[in-house]
Amino acid sequence: MIARVNSFVLQGIEALPCEIEAHLNWQGLPKTTIVGLPDVAVKEAAERVRSAMGNCGYSWPQQRLTINLAPADVKKEGPVYDLPVAVAVLVVQCAIGAEGDASARMSKAARLAADGAETGPHAAGDPVAIAATTTGCRVRLCDFLLAGELALDGRLRPFRGAIGLALLAKRLHRRGVIVPCENAEEAAVVDGIEVRGAGHLGEVVAFFNGVAPLPPVEPVDVEARIAETGAEIDFGEVRGQEAGKRALTIAAAGGHNVLLIGPAGAGKTMMARALPGILPPLSREEALEVTRIHSSAGALPRGAAVVARRPVRSPHHTASTAAVVGGGSVPRPGEVSLAHRGILFLDELPEFTRAVLESLREPLEDGQVTIARAHATLRFPARFMLVAAMNPSHRGDGRVADLAGGGDDRYLARLSGPLVDRIDLHVEVSAVPFRQLSGARRGTDTATMRARVIAARRRMLDRNGGRSNGELPGRQLDRLATMDEPTRALLDEAMTALGLSARAYDKIRRVARTIADLGESDAVGLEHVAEAVQYRLLDRR
Repeated sequence: MIARVNSFVLQGIEALPCEIEAHLNWQGLPKTTIVGLPDVAVKEAAERVRSAMGNCGYSWPQQRLTINLAPADVKKEGPVYDLPVAVAVLVVQCAIGAEGDASARMSKAARLAADGAETGPHAAGDPVAIAATTTGCRVRLCDFLLAGELALDGRLRPFRGAIGLALLAKRLHRRGVIVPCENAEEAAVVDGIEVRGAGHLGEVVAFFNGVAPLPPVEPVDVEARIAETGAEIDFGEVRGQEAGKRALTIAAAGGHNVLLIGPAGAGKTMMARALPGILPPLSREEALEVTRIHSSAGALPRGAAVVARRPVRSPHHTASTAAVVGGGSVPRPGEVSLAHRGILFLDELPEFTRAVLESLREPLEDGQVTIARAHATLRFPARFMLVAAMNPSHRGDGRVADLAGGGDDRYLARLSGPLVDRIDLHVEVSAVPFRQLSGARRGTDTATMRARVIAARRRMLDRNGGRSNGELPGRQLDRLATMDEPTRALLDEAMTALGLSARAYDKIRRVARTIADLGESDAVGLEHVAEAVQYRLLDRR
């Protein structure tokens, strides 16, 4: 006979259906075989499940047992299949969905095999189709998706991608999912399905046999958990640098990429670390999207049900290309995807390898990363706000004004033209005079900047149909960033004088639109374009 249990396979961040089949063959020597393109961890599942079942009082089949993980052409990895494999083995032995003691169950399985009885999903007496009763409700294996790692004593351990499993169950119109208790709250952020958390294999068996209930977990109120993005530093602690604060306000309001250029000790890193405090909170849809990415990468904090704040990622300049953009033999999201809907902070930008810097082109332009492998092509979301910092020269000193004359050519040459072109704002951060550093006067603080950002963001989202200005496509930009003749003439003159590209032209218009929104202006005026052009510092080299 054949038992079937539903689970999932994680491909990138997408959860795909996976059916675990168990078949007992009464002919031949006792042997357990797992097929369906399993990795080493999946092949080891047989030993973990055998020990867990033994410590729970269940016997391992003494016949030839074949376990298939379908579809067979998709790589399966990790210990996530322990629970569904154990349940499938128990079903095929009639330990789930049948009455009587263990010997009677084995006798029934033997009779089914000997008589050649029909064992399809609608057959009378099929253990998979038999319904157990708990509190008067019918419980069928086919109504639930199962996943979880088993300890040798039968305890259930958490796995990555629980929210993907729950979303798959909802997409397949299944009743719900059964997961380890530590994953239950994460899965419960998905509405419209039942989430039942189990701490032990015995609880799952008792649930399907109708012996004991497995209470559903209360749905998680995502909106109530979303919090304002905190920051280590308040902008009020940053002395001077009002021009830099203005540029970061524009970047935060419109979702623009920004490059801070200045000598060592000028406050670039300090301002970048204060920036998360002025970003608007995540929406519910954004929070679920970010949580799905972090969960599939195994980066969701232990015990967290949802990513409640905009993520901030700051990889070291020695990070590899695979670590930054994603990859591996079984591709996983990289830093650019983990920063989705948040901030990717790259300090000392020219110190990153050329390969890493050039790999940023695609996500900066398209908001996603494509990882191509022989067996599959995966796409990871990567719509982040790039915040980068650099010195004018490799020594860390020098004047920003020197960049107009070429500056340290070898140092600046590490940044290619196409990469610089994709950064909306190039911001000068000059050294602050000692008198300002020692003064008691505080500058513009985080609360003031945040209020301006949220007001401008609300204005643009209402007008743009839910998009920030930094995400506007060219056609929509033509309609929403209209200019009068003097304003257009100024922009044309700047394009000619600086030799700007078509991409830089659109960047200037998007930034000008954001500046107008901060000023509560419906039209893009002369002063808005003039300020936006000033932020193309590296284009003046």
